[in-house]
Amino acid sequence: MDPLRDEEAGLPAARGGTARPRSSIPSFLFISFMLFMLTSHNGDEFLARHHYQDALRSLEYQLGNYSAWRNGTSEEFSVPDRDAALGVLAEDFGIQGKVLDPHQASYYSNVTGFIHGSSHFYNITPSTLVDNATAPWNSHARAYMAAANETEIVERIGTWNWTASDKVQLSVVEKLPTHANGTMISDTIALVHGRIELTDANSNEDLRLEFEGLHFIRNGSLYGLAEPAGRHIDIRLFPSLVPVSAKNETAALIEPELTARINKLKNLIDDGVVDQDSNNDDAPKSDCGFTFHAQLHPVNVPEHLMRELEDEIQKPTGASTVVPPKLSVTGLLISKECGIMFEIGDTEGLRSRTFFRKVTTYAGSAGLVYLTLLWLFARQSERSRTPSGLGRVSRWMFLSQATIDSVSFAGHITFAILAEGRPSLSLVAPAFLACILFVYEAQFSVLIHQIQIPEDAVPSRPPPPDPAVASPSPTPTPATTTPSIPASGSENTYPPPPASNPAPPPSQTPPPAQSAAPSPSPSPSPSPTPATPPEQLSFFAFFIHHIRTDPQARLWVTLFIFLTFIVRVILSPTLSMVFVSVTYSLIWLPQIIRAARRGRSSGLTTEYVVGTTSCRLYLALYFLACPKNVLDVTPRRWSYLLAAFVCFQALVLILQELLGPAFFLPKRYVTAKPYDYHPPIPLPDPEAPEPSLGDCAICMDAIVVDHRARASEKSASALWDGTGSERRGKGGGGLLSVMEGAGARKVYSLAPCHHLFHTECLEKWLAIKNICPQCRRPLPPL
Repeated sequence: MDPLRDEEAGLPAARGGTARPRSSIPSFLFISFMLFMLTSHNGDEFLARHHYQDALRSLEYQLGNYSAWRNGTSEEFSVPDRDAALGVLAEDFGIQGKVLDPHQASYYSNVTGFIHGSSHFYNITPSTLVDNATAPWNSHARAYMAAANETEIVERIGTWNWTASDKVQLSVVEKLPTHANGTMISDTIALVHGRIELTDANSNEDLRLEFEGLHFIRNGSLYGLAEPAGRHIDIRLFPSLVPVSAKNETAALIEPELTARINKLKNLIDDGVVDQDSNNDDAPKSDCGFTFHAQLHPVNVPEHLMRELEDEIQKPTGASTVVPPKLSVTGLLISKECGIMFEIGDTEGLRSRTFFRKVTTYAGSAGLVYLTLLWLFARQSERSRTPSGLGRVSRWMFLSQATIDSVSFAGHITFAILAEGRPSLSLVAPAFLACILFVYEAQFSVLIHQIQIPEDAVPSRPPPPDPAVASPSPTPTPATTTPSIPASGSENTYPPPPASNPAPPPSQTPPPAQSAAPSPSPSPSPSPTPATPPEQLSFFAFFIHHIRTDPQARLWVTLFIFLTFIVRVILSPTLSMVFVSVTYSLIWLPQIIRAARRGRSSGLTTEYVVGTTSCRLYLALYFLACPKNVLDVTPRRWSYLLAAFVCFQALVLILQELLGPAFFLPKRYVTAKPYDYHPPIPLPDPEAPEPSLGDCAICMDAIVVDHRARASEKSASALWDGTGSERRGKGGGGLLSVMEGAGARKVYSLAPCHHLFHTECLEKWLAIKNICPQCRRPLPPL
C-alpha cells in the first residue's frame, strides 16, 4: 500500500506500511446479537399472540358450556335467574320500556354514536341504606344488596374517587345478530358494545369501563354489563338481565355471537394480525363490575319518517327528511360487588355518521383557515425578505406561531389516527398545512436570527502591542478639525468621517490629510495549536461542537426538544389549556416590544395582522368557546378574555405603524431615539459653477437643491432665529416656509458616517442592505 496515496485519499496511514486487519470477533458478536433479537420470542408480539390464544381457548370453553346448558346436559354452567329487586329498582328511576304508537311517536332504532351526560352517585352499601332510609327506592335497594359482603366491598372499590364522578360518556356500536351464513337472527334485538367513561370533576381523569349489552328496538330498552379494563365480560349472562318474556329470544343470540368471535380470533391469529397493545399492564383503578339499565326517550316523529331519517343518516343521498330529534337516554349503573349506583341523566347523543360528517366539516374549515394563514405568511415573508425588513420583525413572534402550528399538527394527526375511517382522511389536510406552515415559520425565524445577530454583538478590543517590539508612537501632526454637523442622537456611536471624503460640498473645506503614523513591525506570533483532526473526534463530541458553533443547528435541536414536550402537552388536558393560553398571548407581544425598544415600526401589513389574528382566534375559540365542538371540550369562560387580549395586541401593532413605535410610552421611557438623516447643513454657494452638495455615492449624480428650497431654507432659518416672528400671524407664511425647508431636506440624507446620498437612492439601497455603500458600516433605519 502507498502511504502517500492513503494520505491524499483522507485515510490514516497504516503503521509499518501495512494495513491492520479488522478483528472478526466484534462483527461476529454484532451479527449474533442481531440474530438473537430477530429470533427472540420474548417480545410484546409473542406475549400478545399468547394472549389471543388464551382468549380463543376461553371462548371455545364458554361456547361448549353454553351449548351444553341449552341442551340440558351441562353440569358446570347455568344461567342464573333475573333479580326481581333490580328490575323494580330500575322502575323507581323511570327506566321502563313501553311500545309506542307508530303513528304518533317512535324510538331511535340504532344508537351507534356518542352519548354524554351527568351522573349522580349513590352509596347503596347495606350500612348506608339503613342510616338513610328516606329515599323512595331505599327498600328496593336494600333487597337488592341483602347478600352483599361489606368486607369484600372495601377490597374491590379501589382507588377511584367515586363521589367526584359527575360526568359520564357512552360510546356505543350497534349491530344486528346474524348467523355464519349471513342470515339475520332477530330484527327486534340488537347487540351493542363500546365503553362507558366516568369523569372525575377534580382531576379530569377518566375511568373506562368496557360495555356489552342488548338493545330492544321496539321499546327502546338497553341491558348490559360493564367491567373495568382487563376484566372479561361474560355475554352468556345476558339472559339473566332481560325480562323473563325475552329470555329465550335472548338466549338464542349468544351461541352465534360466540361462534362469530371464535372465527374472528382464529383468522387474526392465522393472518398474524396481532395487536401488541392488547395486554394492559397498568394496575386497574377498581375491580367493580356494573350492571347497566337504560331507556331511550321517545321522540314525536312517526315511525316511517324516523326510518327514512335513519336510512339517510346511514347512506346519505341528499333526500329531504325531518329534522333529527334529540337522542337522549336515562340510565342506571349499579355495582352489587361495590355498593355503588349512578343515576345517568341530562344526556344528549350524537350519531356516529353525523359525528363523522361534523368532523369532515371541521377539517374542511380548518384546512381553509390554514391555507389562508399560509397565503398571508407567504405575502408577508416576501415583503420582509430584505435585510431591512428582517431587522424590523421579531423572531419570537414567528417562533410562538410555529409552536402553535406544531401542536395543531400533532393534534390533527392524533385525531386522524383515532378517528379511523373516512373522516381521518379529511383531517390529514389541516395537519399537512399546519406542518408546512410550521416549517416555513421556523426557517423564517432562523433567517431573522441570522440577520439580527450583529445587533447585540460587542466589538472586540484589539490586543495590546507587544512591549518588546512596539515602537513609541510619533507625535501627531496637527490637523484641522472637521466641523461637526448637527444631527440627532443615534443608538450607535460612529467615528468621525474619514480624512479623504470623495465628494465634499463646495462650501466646506476638506480637512488636510493627517500624517500616517508608522506602523510597528509585527512581532512573530506563536504557531497556533493544531486542531484536533476530525477523525479523532467522537460523534458525541462532534455533535456538541456543531451545536455550540452553528446557531441554526442549535435552534433546530431546541425545536426538537420542544416538540417532545409538546407531545406530553397534548396528552394532558390541563397542560394543553395552559400552553394554549400562553402561546396565544405571545402572538404579537414580542413584536410590540421590539418595535418600541428599537424605535422602528414592524413593517407588518394590516392585511397580515388582521388576517392572522382572525384565523388564529377562529381555531382557538372553536375548541374553547363552542359547546358542540368535535372534541367535546367544555367551554372556558376565560377564552373570551384571551381573544380580547390578542385583538388588543393586534390593534397596538397597527397603531404603531400609524402613530409611531412608542406612541403609548411616555417620552422619558423611550430609549430608542431614531437617527435624523436630514439635519440642516450649509447650502452650496449660489455663485458656484456647480451648486450642489456633492455627489451621491450610490448613483454618482450631483445632489442639487433648487432655488425654491434655498429660499425656503433661509425663511425657515430666519423664523427659527426669531426674525420671522412678525410673519406668524400673516397668513401662515412662516409655517409654509418651514414645511418647504423640511421638504428640501428630504432631498439629501446624511449617514452617521458622514457620507451623503440622495434620499431616494438610500431608501432603495437600505431595502436591500443595511450597511453604508461606501464604508460598509451598519446604518440605522431611514
